[in-house]
Amino acid sequence: MRFRKGARLDPSQVQRRGRGMGGLAVGGGGIGLLVLVVLSLITGTPVDLGTGSGAPSVQEGEPLSECQTGEDANEQRDCRIVGTVNSIQAYWDGQFGEGEYREADTVVFEGSTQTGCGGATSQVGPFYCPRDAQIYLDLGFFQTLESQLGARGGPFAEAYVLAHEYGHHVQNLTGVLGRARSGDTGPGSDAVAVELQADCYAGVWANNAVDTGFIAELTDDDIARGLDAAAAVGDDRIQERTQGQVNPETWTHGSAEERQRWFTTGYQSGDPGVCDTFSR
Repeated sequence: MRFRKGARLDPSQVQRRGRGMGGLAVGGGGIGLLVLVVLSLITGTPVDLGTGSGAPSVQEGEPLSECQTGEDANEQRDCRIVGTVNSIQAYWDGQFGEGEYREADTVVFEGSTQTGCGGATSQVGPFYCPRDAQIYLDLGFFQTLESQLGARGGPFAEAYVLAHEYGHHVQNLTGVLGRARSGDTGPGSDAVAVELQADCYAGVWANNAVDTGFIAELTDDDIARGLDAAAAVGDDRIQERTQGQVNPETWTHGSAEERQRWFTTGYQSGDPGVCDTFSR
């Protein structure tokens, strides 16, 4: 995945929090992350992430002001995150009526941070918090995605994760996200439908990514790595790794095959209208 050299980035869409972020090359979590990921990985459901009581305190981050151009995105991982977020939000802004799309920041943190959904630590996978409409990400997750979940990784695997989270933001704006909160689980549940729709929306963005003006090209290998990441976070794959057996009745995100299929559906069409996972 390469960015256009002349593209002007908007670093205000990504906040940095925490100590010693530097280039954001954070180490991966241990087995605790792999277990927690079953419950919270790439989730759109507002959950108490568990530090403290009462209303979460507000933390301010700082924009990645060093990320100004597409050249920066091609050379630095943190700037690549900025460029990817810019592209995703540019696409969705164009799909809403004028002034109707509300931007959501991505918050990159190390160690722990406060969110509108409670306290988050590096043991929790990437997630979207609808209460403050922000995406939270410890970049160490991407190392875990490769070393513990078996994905090939790479820039577009990271882009898939971000695009999925922004799919949840779109669902929040359209009122669909609430359907994941019924508590039902299993292949036919609304919770799974919400997650698969976010995968489909990620594929739709990928189809349109070059047209946003930020990304110069996506290769077949990029898309293959995105599909590989989607499979790695399938409920069946995670259950096999953490429990040694698969229990579909407890699924909240969908199988590896479903996640790949719905990403592909969105990617091949490029139209959000094909992402009716509730009628699958």
